[in-house]
Amino acid sequence: MSAVLSRRPGLARIRTAGSPLYLVCLGLVAVVTAAALLAPWLAPADPNTVDLGNALAGPSPEHLLGVDAAGRDTLSRLLLGARTSLLGPLGVVVFSTLAGVAAGAAAAWRGGWLDSVLSRSTELVFAFPGMLLAILIISVYGEGLLAPVIALSLAYLPYVSRLTRSLVLAERARPYVSAYQVQGHSALQICLRHVLPNIAPVVLAQSTINFGYALMDLAGLSFLGLGVPALTPDWGRMVFDGQTAIQHGYPLSAVLPCVFIVLTVVAFNVVGERWADRVARRDR
Repeated sequence: MSAVLSRRPGLARIRTAGSPLYLVCLGLVAVVTAAALLAPWLAPADPNTVDLGNALAGPSPEHLLGVDAAGRDTLSRLLLGARTSLLGPLGVVVFSTLAGVAAGAAAAWRGGWLDSVLSRSTELVFAFPGMLLAILIISVYGEGLLAPVIALSLAYLPYVSRLTRSLVLAERARPYVSAYQVQGHSALQICLRHVLPNIAPVVLAQSTINFGYALMDLAGLSFLGLGVPALTPDWGRMVFDGQTAIQHGYPLSAVLPCVFIVLTVVAFNVVGERWADRVARRDR
């Protein structure tokens, strides 16, 4: 008796949707990413050059978006800040996704005590707020990007792990998995070559949504003065530094990074939600 092996299409299931909002958000994600990559060449001035004699000056031909309370060019800091503001969430998403997929897949495939241990571990992490964990780690290791990235990665890991576990359990019950097992394929081969590619679109959609939330969390830590060092351009740090300017009636240096944070978070969430919706409709 020969078994017919069938696989649902993996990443090819995601198609570009025609929604204007989705297209606008996708374009915004592309623009922000390009700006972050090309920031050293696009920035019109050194973002850390201090000019106290020109502090809080408004837009001008030399400084298109004005300068902050220290006389630093706002546009240059926005462009260079995009690098830090996107690099941190990228680290959180990559680490939490890789570790979460590995833990969730192992728990679903092996079951038994391993599933119980990993499930209890994720519940323990769920009970501990990610921001509080980040603050505790930063208080031990000092300011910088690495400590909050590690802390938030641990906080986001259970979400990916639980999602992966449920997806792998559903995928493992499909006939093609049994067919591959009958043909002598190992569990690792089936999981890596077939199961994980099939669940990749859902995990990718969730990771895109997580990126937006991680960006917001890291910006919040920088605003509290717990993220990147003071001289490093970062959107959250710019909002923190711009508080003095707001008190003097010059809100531009603080409002602009706020706008970029909100728009970027919304854009990543809309893109991730649209991908998740399209995958769900194709699975019906």
